[in-house]
Amino acid sequence: MSVKSVTHLNFRGDARPALEFYRSVFGGELTAVTYEDAGIVRNPAEADQVMWGQVIAGDGFHVMAYDVPAGMPWDRGDNSFFVSLRGETAEEVTAYWEKLSAGATVARPLAPAEWAPLYGMLTDRFGVVWVLDVASEYSG
Repeated sequence: MSVKSVTHLNFRGDARPALEFYRSVFGGELTAVTYEDAGIVRNPAEADQVMWGQVIAGDGFHVMAYDVPAGMPWDRGDNSFFVSLRGETAEEVTAYWEKLSAGATVARPLAPAEWAPLYGMLTDRFGVVWVLDVASEYSG
């Protein structure tokens, strides 16, 4: 038996542009079902918002997202979650960093760290905090 963990991001009206952005960074297929598509429109202003969406890329990247309806509480919060992206090579991680950093606020520039050949942290233009690093053996 195996289990797979997928990051599920919650937005208030920005799920589709966020998923489109992540597809532009990681490639892959974007699937989005709106509240109208699902036949559960409770607020006509939200009919075209994403009830369920995801991006799946051939290299294993997978993220899900939806728009929290106005009738439910939602607050992005601060540091409520990070999306961790770990690659095998500096070239791979740097390429993702360069794309994700468009319009982002960089908390820690991508550079060597005590625990990884490269590590960086940024908040993308949708308010999602990403930590990127190159995988390495922990040497305690």
